Amino acid sequence: MFLARIDGSIVAAAKHDTLKGCRFLIAQRLESDGSIGTEPLVIIDWMGAASGSTVLVSNDGDIARERYGNTTPARMVVAGIVDHVQIPRQSIRRHA
Repeated sequence: MFLARIDGSIVAAAKHDTLKGCRFLIAQRLESDGSIGTEPLVIIDWMGAASGSTVLVSNDGDIARERYGNTTPARMVVAGIVDHVQIPRQSIRRHA
């Protein structure tokens, strides 16, 4: 699991059958020092994360397979919406 900031959403006209009705978000991984990762990520959300939110992302695939079936190609999903992160000597607050 890791923390990420939600930057927007994606609309997919064609997708795997198990992912119909899914909400896709663009996220940036947050490193342990609070800096932003280098590459954007696409994650699945059914919790209602807003743009600017800090979220907890699960990347093991079990949550996606449980919700969408064993054949789903999804792996990264929002596991929680974060209110506050406290790191020694710094603090990251949710923006939404």
